[in-house]
Amino acid sequence: MQTEPDVGDDVVLLTVPADGGYLGVLRTATAGLAARLHFALDEIEDLRIAVDEACAMLLAIATRGAELECRFAVTDDALTVEVTVSTVRGARLPSESSFAWKVLTALTTSAEAEANGKQATIRLLTRRTEF
Repeated sequence: MQTEPDVGDDVVLLTVPADGGYLGVLRTATAGLAARLHFALDEIEDLRIAVDEACAMLLAIATRGAELECRFAVTDDALTVEVTVSTVRGARLPSESSFAWKVLTALTTSAEAEANGKQATIRLLTRRTEF
């Protein structure tokens, strides 16, 4: 999966408190950027749900007072959303066989995660369906 944007990609960085009350901001940003790429309405809604689910996974292991750092990379036909949060010691994300991961992989082109004991990141890639 591409983690660094190519020259010419648009990158939007958005940081919000790691609190469920701010997830609407990330969902709205996700929908706006997906609409800019001319995603179909159902693709936009799927991506909003996937971002919400990814953030919920991260909020469950976030340190007190943490911030969710969200990086959106926009290309001609895809949107990559990368969400990172500082985590409590020993925090683990749900396994890839969990229901939460099944949701992410069903709603996006690809989903991956990494956690290093200090922070966790979930990356979602969604490519626009060609008509």
